[in-house]
Amino acid sequence: MAGISNELLSPATTAGIPEAKHGLHVFVDGCFDPGSGHGGWAFVVYRDAAEIASSFGGVRDSANNSMELTAVLKAVMWINSEAVGEAATIWSDSIYAVKGCNDRRHIWKNNGWKKSNPNGNARSRTIANAALWKAVDLQLSRNALVAIAWCKGHSGISGNERADELADGGRLSIRGA
Repeated sequence: MAGISNELLSPATTAGIPEAKHGLHVFVDGCFDPGSGHGGWAFVVYRDAAEIASSFGGVRDSANNSMELTAVLKAVMWINSEAVGEAATIWSDSIYAVKGCNDRRHIWKNNGWKKSNPNGNARSRTIANAALWKAVDLQLSRNALVAIAWCKGHSGISGNERADELADGGRLSIRGA
């Protein structure tokens, strides 16, 4: 895929924690069931290949992209409160979340949280999940030691699989899910 780092293609990746710089490795995931309209989010934190923290939750009347973004938000909030001063890489299998965090949010913020029209003459189209993007931007802006990276989902990366399982648990925790 164009524009996505090949860093996660090493043999260590399929064993679990990617080969990368020292610090925390935080895997995030979101899920959504269109039948019920319920979604779930989760994050799992690893230090030196050992799980040290995790959290998950469910949301009624949600959508997949909002759950992926909620997982990133909750992870950055945890890092900013529990791991101040420590480098962290947040791994997501959502291209929407990764590209939004790394590329698009700066543009959207400069445009007043709006997209440019297709003809480029005006900035009037509201972005989806604007409130979530503003919250993610605020948290990421507070911590230059947090990096957002893409990992392939459902490919045997244990941190990603664990986050996926917890997100589904969050979704199922809603009564009537």
